[in-house]
Amino acid sequence: MTALLEPEASTGPAVWRSPGRLSPQRSLALCAIGALAGLTAAGTALFTARGTTTLIVPAEDVALVNGQAIARSDYLAGLRALYDVGPAEATPAQRRKVLDDLVTEELMVQRGRELDVAAVDPDVRAATVSAVEQAVAADALTRIPPPQALRTYYDAHKDRYADEGVMIVRDLVFTPAAAKAAAQALAAGRPVDTVLAQFAGRDSGRTKGEEFYFAARIHLGAALFDAARRTPSGGVSAPIAQADGIHLLQVLKNRAPVPLSYEAALPSVRDDYTQAAVKRLQAQHAAFLRKRASILVASDLK
Repeated sequence: MTALLEPEASTGPAVWRSPGRLSPQRSLALCAIGALAGLTAAGTALFTARGTTTLIVPAEDVALVNGQAIARSDYLAGLRALYDVGPAEATPAQRRKVLDDLVTEELMVQRGRELDVAAVDPDVRAATVSAVEQAVAADALTRIPPPQALRTYYDAHKDRYADEGVMIVRDLVFTPAAAKAAAQALAAGRPVDTVLAQFAGRDSGRTKGEEFYFAARIHLGAALFDAARRTPSGGVSAPIAQADGIHLLQVLKNRAPVPLSYEAALPSVRDDYTQAAVKRLQAQHAAFLRKRASILVASDLK
């Protein structure tokens, strides 16, 4: 058996170079070297991690401002937007200008956080709310809806999916005393201009030739449009009392909206389904935030 190694009293160079001999000095030196190597590795990892103060800028960034990185992609986008050049074609002055602008912007953003600008500035608050809403909506916007879900949504909202109806209608206004006789004359086929002259009526001018249903609804108002929609082509509506007189609607053309098939409506169905999912997610997120928040409301508003 190999004899146990005994520590040597000698501390000369021969003992350091001989692995078969124990040397307290050599052991201490090796421990010190190992500890130093470990501290060096730990320090390198600590001070090169994102968000730490360091003299080394990560390869994916162009600068660190108070430890906050400015991404190289933002720098490249700035060069392209400001000068329409890449980093290879940009002059030193152009590169310095873009970098200075990005650093200044980051300093302003950090100062804004210190001043809590987001809490008082309406534009910043609105932008913050919009950013959070978009982040919440990202899942719904990127998800491909299942075909059966789209079909179910279409079946539940068929009234939304139709081509736009069109109408040509004249809105004629008479006094209460003349309205009934004017309606009879129009129904008998008398020319409009003749009826207006005979019964002292006028054309309101609200409509302008052929219009889509939505435009006629805007121009006529809800009550008159509803009467026009129910009057067939070539017909005259019943008298309708309004604040400015009695209205008669001569409907020259009335083509009601035609429902679209599922296949024809699919692009609109997909958009509407996605938007409904976005609103649902945003409502759920708002409810979650309210649930975990402490909200006190003034007693006069409860």
